[in-house]
Amino acid sequence: MNDIKTICSVGTGTMGPYMAALFALAGYDVRMYGRSAPSVEQGFRGVCACLESCREHGLVTSEQIPAAVARIQGTADLAEAAAGADFVMESVSEDLAVKREVFAALEALCPTHAIFASNTSGLSPTAIASGLVNPERFVAAHFLNPPHLMAIVEVVPGEATSPATVDAACELLKKIGKIPVTLKREALGFIANRLQFALLREALHLVDQGIATAETVDTTLKHLSRRLSATGPLETADLGGLDVFHSIAAYLLPDLNASTAPPPALAAARERGDLGAKTGRGFYDWSDAARLAAVKKHRETILAEWLRRDKTSLS
Repeated sequence: MNDIKTICSVGTGTMGPYMAALFALAGYDVRMYGRSAPSVEQGFRGVCACLESCREHGLVTSEQIPAAVARIQGTADLAEAAAGADFVMESVSEDLAVKREVFAALEALCPTHAIFASNTSGLSPTAIASGLVNPERFVAAHFLNPPHLMAIVEVVPGEATSPATVDAACELLKKIGKIPVTLKREALGFIANRLQFALLREALHLVDQGIATAETVDTTLKHLSRRLSATGPLETADLGGLDVFHSIAAYLLPDLNASTAPPPALAAARERGDLGAKTGRGFYDWSDAARLAAVKKHRETILAEWLRRDKTSLS
């Protein structure tokens, strides 16, 4: 771990700049790669947005920001970004072929000791690493969005990943203030997205069947999640009584949506071009910029408070 000094951060979209900022805040030298000069500029805008959000929520001081930015070198030259890198954090598009191509190029450019990590949301680590000469140095490290405010990072080994690679990735994540949660073996979607999409499928089913409105479903889950934040689903079942949960499961599970196709409401929205906040309409109307900003700020405030609690409990 003491040998990890230089981070190569690949990708300047939604997630990459935020992770570059987090590594820089922790004192690491970061080389942030974007495909072009405009991409690199976009990356630095993301870095500044991350650091400013952290400052607004009292997670960093104004004095820490210039030093963090100074530790980040932006480049559109992959060889320059990879040279001397001890740890590579990839955040390119969620496309298996693209990720495999990027890592093949990186393996030819990075030192032989470098550890490769992908921020994939749920693609198979084994599949991503299948073209590598040394797949034992590859691991998935899934930061949840927004990455600067979510404490956990899912660490997922592929079939060839060595235990030493998993251990090194976990220790590095702890050093930047994250809580690594390690899967025993890979599964598509990992833990977070498997749970999230199971919830989303049933939530959309409740709306599609006219059982409740989107607002009612969201309100219910927001309040249910307050209990889930204290006790997870398995702890909750233990506390409620497994006999009780068995009785409920017997009549309820057959009635839950078990479709394996994308929910009709998602397909219809995609067909209409209603893609959510980024297009101004999804399940809700996001055309009011002030309302959208207020919802995002509310989410940030709540997550920042939880992050402070997490850091306090770990200290």
